[in-house]
Amino acid sequence: MAGIFDEAEMWQVLAGCIPEGESLLAAVHGITLQLNQKKASKFDVYVGITARYLLIAECEERKYLSTFYLIPDQRKTVEEEVGVCFLLTDIQRCVIQNAIMGAVNCSITLQDGSFIKLMLPKRGGLGGGMPHHAAYREKIISCLSALPCEH
Repeated sequence: MAGIFDEAEMWQVLAGCIPEGESLLAAVHGITLQLNQKKASKFDVYVGITARYLLIAECEERKYLSTFYLIPDQRKTVEEEVGVCFLLTDIQRCVIQNAIMGAVNCSITLQDGSFIKLMLPKRGGLGGGMPHHAAYREKIISCLSALPCEH
């Protein structure tokens, strides 16, 4: 688990998702709370932003929550369900809300009806592996807030 809170590793993972001509402006560790019609999901992701794109890449195997236990999911990428690279102009709606312990929830609806709900924690893990987490989180929230959003 500690490996997912490594800023250099995060940037390397997201580098494979960046469209040609774009550069990563900010990236953080986040957690999915819901994907499309799933009632609940929980898996760690890296969330990055460029001038024109929102990037999401898994950093460990996803798990879906049932009433009693975590159910592992064998798919290896977010792309199999909603994609890893989203044009900011394709985001139809973004609802940003404060959550528990200083986290921020971002509920994003795309023009094609796809939906993803992310939680961006206040801190980037223990041990100082993500020293720029707070500044990058604010940059991502600022960029998403400039879209058609509700707060």
